This record gives sequence, structure tokens and C-alpha cells, in this order.
Amino acid sequence: MKLLSGISAIAFAATASMAFADGITVGVSWSNFQEERWKTDEAAIKAALDAKGATYVSADAQSSSAKQLSDVESLIAQGVDALIILAQDAQAIGPAVEAAADEGIPVVAYDRLIEDGRAFYLTFDNIEVGRMQARAVLEAQPSGNYVMIKGSPTDPNADFLRGGQQEVIQAAVDSGDIKIVGEAYTDGWLPANAQRNMEQILTANDNAVDAVIASNDGTAGGVVAALTAQGMEGIPVSGQDGDHAALNRVAKGTQTVSVWKDARDLGKAAAEIAVQMAEGADMSAVDGGAAWTSPSGTELTARFLEPIPVTADNLTVVVDAGWITKDALCQGVTNGPAPCN
Repeated sequence: MKLLSGISAIAFAATASMAFADGITVGVSWSNFQEERWKTDEAAIKAALDAKGATYVSADAQSSSAKQLSDVESLIAQGVDALIILAQDAQAIGPAVEAAADEGIPVVAYDRLIEDGRAFYLTFDNIEVGRMQARAVLEAQPSGNYVMIKGSPTDPNADFLRGGQQEVIQAAVDSGDIKIVGEAYTDGWLPANAQRNMEQILTANDNAVDAVIASNDGTAGGVVAALTAQGMEGIPVSGQDGDHAALNRVAKGTQTVSVWKDARDLGKAAAEIAVQMAEGADMSAVDGGAAWTSPSGTELTARFLEPIPVTADNLTVVVDAGWITKDALCQGVTNGPAPCN
């Protein structure tokens, strides 16, 4: 299925020659900018493209899979030489990859799986992220009633994370030490949806909840808001992404762990891979790429970066790395962990 209309195809032909004449242009299709981290990713992509003399163009799908298809069509019409796609819906994005392939435009599936062997998959090891989240919460609360706040049902990462989490807590579930009393997907990864889900689970269980494994920092923020409203802040809660607000919660003791996936590294790698493929490199020749089979059996070329769990025990790592300032990390913190003590 092709997305390009006749008019778009003409526009593509007209602008492609200009793009090639001026150098490589990389188009980025963002699912949304609701999460703090995507702005960091974007800055890293821009910086890496600038360093290579390549041009950056982008579109924000605003959490709409339909708009994202239109966005990709527009980027193709602008004459991009490669695409980086953060998919809003892993299934719905298929026609966009098809349209890019029809025009010979390489695609990087950015941080979220696209089940198409023509897209290079770049992400962190999300199953391991889930394990890291669960390990930190389990260490803090080895028994009791657990709630699982998952990511978006349209994002395969949600289930990768959930699988890793379950690996870690399974033995405690089997022994009866842990009881999962609530579990919910979070539509669009929206913190407000996570908060509403958590409020409903608290009501259903008369607040008898001892720990929450939330799948990212946005959902963790919603969970902590729901807990705080019930005077329950401080029970173990997980997250990921290293959002500044989440790291501040770790310093305050209202979030147990944020698995830090340095978006600067991911953005830089995406830009470099996009340029490399735009210059004609086969996916198999991309630096760090390796054959990988998705859980559904799709053969892909992928590269996985390593995450770091950040807890009260190692908060200095994000300050030392320049990810967050000490002042931002320690805002409102009294007698907190290093470096906030």
C-alpha cells in the first residue's frame, strides 16, 4: 500500500533533487512530545546530524496513528533520504514503512518495535529494563499486594517490559509472597490515564496496596499522584527514562527506581545509523547491528543499548553524567541520599 498521492509524488520528485544536492536530509516522525525525554532525544539527533552536515526535519503525530501516516507521507514528499520513526502504533505504522520502501528510503524504528524487516530496530533492552524495575521494587518490598501499571497497549515495549517484570517476581508470586491485585495498560502512556487506573485499583482494594511496578516515569508520576492523594506516598514505585521529575522523586523517596536510558546515546546512534543507510549502507553493515528475531517471529536487524537502574544508592551517576543538575535533582529534598545530603 502506498501513501503517496499523485500530487505528493510530484512534490517528492521536485524536492528530492534539492535534498540530494544540498546533502542528506533525515526526517523524524515523533509519536508525540508529551514525555520529557523526547525533547532530549531530538536534541541528540539534531546535534549528531549537524556534526555530519545532514539536515533535520520532523513532524509530531500528537498521539494519533492516523496523523503519523500523514506525517510520514509529508516527510517523504519533502525529499528525505532516511526516516527515523517513533511509532505511535506498531501495527498501524506498516503502510508508512511500505511507502518509504517503495521510494528506496531507509527507516530506523526508533525505540519502539516496528514488525517489518525493512526497518532497522534501535532501542534499549526493554526486557532487561522490566527486570531492573522489578528487582528494585522486589528488594524494597519482597512481599505483599502488587499493582502492575503497564504502558500503551499499542506499543510492543509495554509487553516486553511486562515480561521482564514477571520474570523477576514470578517465584514470589508462585510462593504466595506477592499477590498481584491490579493490572492495567495505560492508553498512550498518558500519566493522567495511569493516575485514573491507579485510583480505581486503590478503590477496588480499599487501599491495600504495598508496591507498584509502573513501566515508565510518566506512568509513575500518575501513580505517585494517586498514592499521595491517599496519604500513601513512599511505597515502592518503579519507572524508567530518567525524567528529571522522576529522579527528583527518587531523591525524595516517593519513587524507588528510574531505569535510565540515556536518550543522548540513543538519539546520536539513530542519527548516525540513518545517515549511514542514506549513504547506501546495508542494514547488516550498520555499526552495532545484529540479526534479531522478534517474539512474533519477524527477522530484523537491531541494536540494543544498555540501561542503568537509578535508585537512591547511585543518584550521583546522573549528576556526574550531566543528565541533571544537582539543584534540579535535589529540589525540595531534605536529608536525602547523596548528592542531596
